[in-house]
Amino acid sequence: MLNILLQAAPAAAKQGSPYTTLIFFGGMMLIMYFLMIRPQQKRQKETQQMLASLQVNDRVLTVSGIYGRVVSIKPDKDIVVVEIDETNKVRVDFQRSAIATILRSSENPAA
Repeated sequence: MLNILLQAAPAAAKQGSPYTTLIFFGGMMLIMYFLMIRPQQKRQKETQQMLASLQVNDRVLTVSGIYGRVVSIKPDKDIVVVEIDETNKVRVDFQRSAIATILRSSENPAA
């Protein structure tokens, strides 16, 4: 029994080609790219397009959970003025990146 174990040990100590390790790690990097990096870049591109299409009178939801209507956009400072209360004319300045979504009429809970 001991003789069989001693004969198997050198066979297990042999290493494969260094190219197999390189191919394995290359495959792992491709999998990571297609499962993690590429979808994140796609979401970021969609968010940038959404923020670029922001216009006055759009109903928006901010990242802090505030619903409102865009009153004005200051492109030089990258600021969006959002009116959160129409009766009292409460207006708050947000950075453009603080807008989470532009609400459509079917998504708007207030109207």
